[in-house]
Amino acid sequence: MSFVKVLIFVSCAVIVSGNPTPFFDEDRLSDIGMHPHMHQKSHESHKKIKRSFQIDQAEFTNAYWINKAKDTVDTKVKTNVNTKKAKNVIMFLGDGFGHTTIAATRVYQSGESSKLSFESFPNTASSKTYCVNRGVPDSACSGTAFLHGVKTNNGVIGLNAAATRGNCDDTNNEEIYTDSIASLFLKDGRNAGIVTTTKITDATPAAAYANIAERNWEDNSGVLRSRCNDSEIYDIAEQLIAGSVGKALKVILGGGSRFFINATETEHGAQGTRTDGKNLIQEWLNTNSDRTFVKSRKELMDIDVKKVDQLFGLFSTDNMPFRLETIEKKEESIYPSLTEMTMKALDVLEEEDDGYFLLVEGGRIDHGHHGNQAKFAIEEALEFSKAIQATVDRVNLDETLIVVTADHSHVMTVSGYSPRGTDIFSATNSGDDGTPYFTISYANGPGFATHFNSTSGQRVNSQNLDTTPINFRFPATVPLKSETHSGEDVALFAVGPNAHIFRGALEQNLIAHIMAYASCVGDGLTVCK
Repeated sequence: MSFVKVLIFVSCAVIVSGNPTPFFDEDRLSDIGMHPHMHQKSHESHKKIKRSFQIDQAEFTNAYWINKAKDTVDTKVKTNVNTKKAKNVIMFLGDGFGHTTIAATRVYQSGESSKLSFESFPNTASSKTYCVNRGVPDSACSGTAFLHGVKTNNGVIGLNAAATRGNCDDTNNEEIYTDSIASLFLKDGRNAGIVTTTKITDATPAAAYANIAERNWEDNSGVLRSRCNDSEIYDIAEQLIAGSVGKALKVILGGGSRFFINATETEHGAQGTRTDGKNLIQEWLNTNSDRTFVKSRKELMDIDVKKVDQLFGLFSTDNMPFRLETIEKKEESIYPSLTEMTMKALDVLEEEDDGYFLLVEGGRIDHGHHGNQAKFAIEEALEFSKAIQATVDRVNLDETLIVVTADHSHVMTVSGYSPRGTDIFSATNSGDDGTPYFTISYANGPGFATHFNSTSGQRVNSQNLDTTPINFRFPATVPLKSETHSGEDVALFAVGPNAHIFRGALEQNLIAHIMAYASCVGDGLTVCK
């Protein structure tokens, strides 16, 4: 006789029998540090938010949860494993898109029980984000890990850990170069592209095409600031235009035009930052008459993809604006959304039938968090989810592997005992000092100055603050000019051919190897061998 043992570890259990306890109970709220008047305040705040929420009364029954669980188990049991070769691979990278950001975005979208588009993917894993020399990574070492399959040092892109950050000679030492998944697709005769809401020369997109010892060498002036010879080192923008991988990319869409033009020229109303007299945009266009460059949403949407051999789009002088900024300023017609850029990239990539790799980065989630500006970060995360849904609705998942993950997390927390459906940006709980505190807070960052009185040493009462601006800074415990990343594992979601391999707690560099395995590129183990 065989026995199956099931162990369930829980930190808190609620046994439902008879009539359920009322969901809102003022005595209970007082016990957990939330006063009745604060409870009323949460309802007032809740009425103001644009996304309404109402608890389904069926949730007060056993049957609701049991039947919901049965349906989920049934779906998972019936999910087939696809072991075919992946013709296409699309990687969605949410920069700084950690677990707490996912949870907060759910609430912002339509409540705690809602799902973001990718949370229905059948395969999940966690990714260990540390780099070789740091327990908490930056986007350069993490981008090298998940795109090249090799972990490296903080600030280094496309070189292994033998490289020293900022070392002039290491950039030209090909013995320590690593190959990105984009380069492997190109070597296999397939196409590759990049879409980002950041500068196209920023660390994550740069990791797809660059090999460089310093992530801040985005143009030649950055190289010179490090006292290196800019005639001997190809900066990141140059590697995009003339490097073996960069020049072969089928689609390049993002921001950062200033790194491609000289200081005597202007683009998007701002001067360039190059000091070598080069206009790399023009150099890119001069190489091939079938290349198309666009610099506005209208130009992007109007292109005829059948007439485009390669597409290059730069829509801002630096990072693209936060989505909330474009909405508030009514500039949606000027700047393309992440979804629009992704759909246009797919239009171009799908013109040829050989297959492709596409990196799509929701890059400004990270920037919102660095400023303790959670409204920016969470709206960017929601836009990221929308782009993923539009892609899932469009592509053939029988031949397309989609991977959704983050490079690292942030030190944002979601805390307190707010009632379900409460505005995620509100302050509905009260501390022992009698002062309300926000559901969202950060371990460090510039928000410290807004929420702590330097004279009295006391917290500032949130009721005395104007919390309506889209760039409002949420509280931080430790004062820093810029909030830091965190070292926790990040989530990974996958669907499509061989997505079932993404299971368990994985080293971040394994992601590139699994994508290569599924798509039969590179010299390693693949499903085709």
